[in-house]
This record gives sequence, structure tokens and C-alpha cells, in this order.
Amino acid sequence: MNPLFGEFIGTALLVLLGNGVVANVILKGTKGHNSGLIVIAFGWAMAVFVGVFSVAAISGAHLNPAVTVGLAVAGKFAWADAPGYIAAQMLGGMAGALLMWLIYRDHFDHTDCADTKLAVFCTGPAIRSTGGNLLSEVLATFVLVFAILSMVAPKVSLGAMDALPVALLVLGIGVSLGGTTGYAMSPARDLAPRIMHAILPIKGKRDSDWRYSWVPVIGSLLGATLAAVAHSVA
Repeated sequence: MNPLFGEFIGTALLVLLGNGVVANVILKGTKGHNSGLIVIAFGWAMAVFVGVFSVAAISGAHLNPAVTVGLAVAGKFAWADAPGYIAAQMLGGMAGALLMWLIYRDHFDHTDCADTKLAVFCTGPAIRSTGGNLLSEVLATFVLVFAILSMVAPKVSLGAMDALPVALLVLGIGVSLGGTTGYAMSPARDLAPRIMHAILPIKGKRDSDWRYSWVPVIGSLLGATLAAVAHSVA
């Protein structure tokens, strides 16, 4: 498989399962309705696990423009390859969001709250504060990328289980730092599905909150860059 297609498929799986657990928890009439943040955090961790082990051997499983930028800044990935990876990740995020909507379409129709429908696709602040929200995204992504850069490849491969540390990392970030902004940490997880929310014919939807949309994008890219610099210094 071509590495770019690997990034597309891996990110699509990530967003399908990640946004899927959000849909299952907050949309009306689902089997998992109102099961809470812990279920969402665990579901996102498993989404990362599935995405990473599916394409790690093909593309390295960045699955996140912030991770790609962080690796490039740290000198562990060629800048020339970064635009292609980021494009594939964004398209994969859009595809995953589309598939999630198709699966949960009836539940979108039965959910009255337009804010809830938007929250399935993308993150938003619990308390809207530009500085605080940006700091939350910067720090969460810093932890993600710094930890990824610090992980040492095992001498004995465990196959699919090699993806487990990254999944546990995302779980830890989610339960510890996810209460403020929803820990987007990735334009492919936030901006790409937000675009699909704007495009798709979702019954009773609101605007896609574009005035906030730059926060998870800039925050994740800045956090990844700082993590790469800090790791290089360390």
C-alpha cells in the first residue's frame, strides 16, 4: 500500500471510531447514550489503537498533521513528504466523518440540539476563553508529541500491540486534560470533520463554529513544534 493511502485509511479509521464513540454517547436514542467522558476517552484510545496498528508498517501511522509537523521539526521525517501526508490525513478525516454520519444519520435526525450535533464532529470549549482554550490545546498536544518522540522502538516487536502505548497515551490525555476543550490535538480530527459538518445535509444543524475552529489547529501545531524543540534540547 502507498504510504499516503495508508495515512488516508488510518486517519479515516481513527475518525470513524473516535467520532463514532462521541455520537454513541451524546446523540439521542443510541445504545450508549449519556455514558460519559470516560467512555469517550476510552473509545478514542481504541480508535488510535486501531488506526495505528492498521497502517504503522505502511506509513508510520502519523494520522495527525501535528505529529507529522512535530516529527519533521525534530528531524525524524522529511519536510518534503509532509504536505502529502497532511493532505492524506485531512482527506481521511473527512472520509471518516462522512462514514460516521451515515451510520448515525437516524440519531442525528432524532436529536434536537444543534450544539450536540456539532459536538459529534468537532471539539468546542467547555468555557469559552481564547487564551485558556489555546493553552489547553498547546499543552495537550505537547504531551502527545513529546511522549511519542520519547518512545523507544522495542527490540522485540509485539505486532499490533506495539500500538498500545500510543493508545494509552491518548487515554491518559483524555481523562486528565480533556475536560476543557475536548483535546482535539489534530486538525485531521477537528478541522476535517468540521468541514464535513458544514457540507453535509444534517437536519437542524447550526453553523460550524468557525470562530473557534482555528484554536485546535494552531494549538496542536504549536504544541507539536514546542514538543519537538524541547525533545531535541533534551
